[in-house]
Amino acid sequence: MVNRRSVLHGMGGTLAAPLAARVLAAEADARSAATGDGAAEGAGAEASAGAERIDRQALVARHDIRRTDDDPDLPVQVGNGRFAFGADITGLQTFAPFATMADWGWHSDALPPGKQIEDYRGTVWDTYGRDVYYWTGDEDEPELHHWLRENPHRINLGRIGLTLTRADGTAAVLTDLTETHQHLELWTGRLHSRFVFDGHSVEVETSCDPETDAVALRVTSPLIRLGRLAVFLDFPYATAAGQDKFSAPYVGFWDRPGDHTTEVSRRGSRRAVLTHRLDETVYEVGVAWRGPARLTRDEQRVHRYHLTGGRSATLAATVLFEPELSSTPPSVDAVERASAHWWPRFWRSGGAVDLSGSADERWPELERRIVLSQYHLAVNEAGSEPPQESGLVNNGWYGKFHTEMYWWHATHYALWNRWPLLDRSTDIYRRLLPSARDRAAEQGFLGARWPKMTTAQGRESPNIPTALLLWHVPHVMFLAELDYQAHPRRRTLLKWEEVLFATADFMASFAHQESEGGRYVLGPPVMTANERNDSATTSNPAFELSYWRFGLRVALQWRERLGLDRDPRWEAVLADLAPLPVQDGLYVLYEGVEDMWTVHNTNHPDPIAPYGMLPGDGVDVEIMRATAAQVYKTWPVENLYSWDFPLLAMNAARLGDAERAVDFLLHERFGFTETGLPASGKSGVPSPYFPGAGGLLYAVAMMCAGWGDGPTGETPGFPDDGRWTVRWEGLAPAL
Repeated sequence: MVNRRSVLHGMGGTLAAPLAARVLAAEADARSAATGDGAAEGAGAEASAGAERIDRQALVARHDIRRTDDDPDLPVQVGNGRFAFGADITGLQTFAPFATMADWGWHSDALPPGKQIEDYRGTVWDTYGRDVYYWTGDEDEPELHHWLRENPHRINLGRIGLTLTRADGTAAVLTDLTETHQHLELWTGRLHSRFVFDGHSVEVETSCDPETDAVALRVTSPLIRLGRLAVFLDFPYATAAGQDKFSAPYVGFWDRPGDHTTEVSRRGSRRAVLTHRLDETVYEVGVAWRGPARLTRDEQRVHRYHLTGGRSATLAATVLFEPELSSTPPSVDAVERASAHWWPRFWRSGGAVDLSGSADERWPELERRIVLSQYHLAVNEAGSEPPQESGLVNNGWYGKFHTEMYWWHATHYALWNRWPLLDRSTDIYRRLLPSARDRAAEQGFLGARWPKMTTAQGRESPNIPTALLLWHVPHVMFLAELDYQAHPRRRTLLKWEEVLFATADFMASFAHQESEGGRYVLGPPVMTANERNDSATTSNPAFELSYWRFGLRVALQWRERLGLDRDPRWEAVLADLAPLPVQDGLYVLYEGVEDMWTVHNTNHPDPIAPYGMLPGDGVDVEIMRATAAQVYKTWPVENLYSWDFPLLAMNAARLGDAERAVDFLLHERFGFTETGLPASGKSGVPSPYFPGAGGLLYAVAMMCAGWGDGPTGETPGFPDDGRWTVRWEGLAPAL
């Protein structure tokens, strides 16, 4: 195995000199190579002495997406992390109204008549003897409760497809297409599609601009000259309140033309601007084309426009979506060049893992998952806000992001040394800080309490799990510590200081001392990470206790790094926090839980998380080993899904069970589609479910580069039995 590993020594997080030197060198390489906020070419890709560099283009190209059949449920996408366009087998949205989404595209329905947001109070919960209102529900405001959960919601910005007409003048259907073939070239981010219709060939090339929310299309066919092929643009109304929270696979209403307006607001030479209004939401769409084409409104469908060509067999156009157009759309040539420049820089940046020398017959599938997860996350989950669970594919949870899942969406960028992409969204905590402080104060706590399911402005979406969850709170410390591991300097400390200290203030304030000189406890009320407990009676959940220890430990270290005195409140809580609950020699979901291994062994396996996702604060390793064995024995596999499998893999790796770690990443219930999208693996959860892809990448990086107090051998998370040959470069160790 090729090992390019430096280790972060000790639970305290002090950087060993070799790692500090390496990450500083990698950072310098990254910053000098990066332009704007794109991927940094060559960052972290240095090889150890005598080691052969990975042929990254060959690695990526062997996992290009190729398909000959349409999938009506899941698209193939092009995008830039903030904007994504989902295509069917034609390379556009001809037969399937897949979504075109951007992180700025939101809509809200009108409030229930006579209601204001301030009318919603919540429900009183006994909190350490105090009556505290939480937004778990409000019996007096059921309509407002649903409105707050469902609004705002993301919108489908528009549909772009082909108008195909048979020789007899009737419209084509999908089954009229023959010889369909589609190829997504990962190295350049360009989608090539071809098919035969009515005896004529059609070729479509689709690209996305890395810097703007523009999709470029180039269609070539003799049907254009014959007037039997055109490009259409169509616009739906927003998915309204009262709809299913997953709105998959399609987003928007196409049968409510009277509820919104679309008009050509400006025209120019070979360009036009369309303005789409949905109640208070207004945005503009710039269309630019080459050659003697023209844009006309469909006489039958008021929100559909057709771009028809002239004598040429090629129709090329760019469609740019913006809240308010500030420039003309880039040309098709410019978008294609930009895509062909940005994506190779992305693939050459940060980490890479090559498994092609392995004897284990499963290596192609694991490598495929690794490569395609990188692509899909860069397309869907590299915007200015943390992403929703289904990215920019559809409208899971009304398009709102969940801060507890930010760990699973984002931390892989740190271990794969793609900080320019992660840095786009980490300031979300600074933006949400005022509302988080208000939330804590309203509940009688100090500091800042972060929301779970939230709007971009920080307004919480009401529900019991949403309002009472705790495990997402210390994510601030985890992200900050990853940042400091990569960039150990004062500027990093100052970047996170305010939000980290406000988080620690809340954590110390939320912990309750049972009696003078006694221990500190968490809850009730508290919702555990697996959301399968009675919040009114639950206290001291194992996962949250370990994360509280980690967060307060890091916060105290942060003060020391800044030359400040240790905070006595944080120190007191850390010193006397209740131990992780143990029953019969095993860690359990929470203190006093009954029927742990027959009733509460469902959903996420929280008891193993403190020594998997987390580095093990408060954990006895032998008790954890026994706990993992009990999980394997009694946890029904049908109750596991998505990020549970990377979580189990990380736990197995820390426990020295490398073979089981690999098996979890290839488990049959941990599904990835033919196009590499991570399936949820659970009914009632949207697909794709990107926390699974982010978790896979974090686990793989950890299994290659190691972790803070882990073994110093080569690729410690992979079996050392000759079946796996793991070549890797540019990865950072996990915490």
